Amino acid sequence: MLFPNKVKHRKWQTGRKNVKKLASKVAIRGNKVAFGDFGMKAVGHVRMTSNQIEAARKAIKRHVGKLGKVYIRVFPDRPVTRKAAEVGMGKGKGAPDHFCVEIFTGRMLFEVAGVTEDVAREALRKGATKLPIKVKVIGRN
Repeated sequence: MLFPNKVKHRKWQTGRKNVKKLASKVAIRGNKVAFGDFGMKAVGHVRMTSNQIEAARKAIKRHVGKLGKVYIRVFPDRPVTRKAAEVGMGKGKGAPDHFCVEIFTGRMLFEVAGVTEDVAREALRKGATKLPIKVKVIGRN
C-alpha cells in the first residue's frame, strides 16, 4: 500500500462535495502519457484509496509480466479519518484511518511500457476493473 512517510498535517478538512462542480473540474497537470507507451486516463471525479491503487497495480503487473514496466502516476497523500464503530457523536474528530488521492477528469492514473499494444490494452483494462471510476486507454501521440 502507498502512504506518505511524513505529513505536515495529520488531519485534513473534508472539502466540498458538490457533484456538479467536481465533475466539471479537469486535471491541468498529469494529463498526458509521459513515461510509458500507453496510459489509463480517468473519465470522471473520484477519491481513490491506496488499496484500490495497489489492487489495480497488481492486476496490471500480473498481465504485463517481467518485460513490461508499469508507472503509477498518482500518489495517495490525503488522510481520511474515521471514528470507531458504535462510538457516540461528539468528542472530536476520528483518528486517521487511510490515505486517498483526489482524481479529476483527464488525470493519467497508470502507464505501461515495453509491451505490445494488445497486451498493454488488456492489462490496463484488467486494472480498470479494480477502480471505482470509468477510464480510457490511450496511446502516446
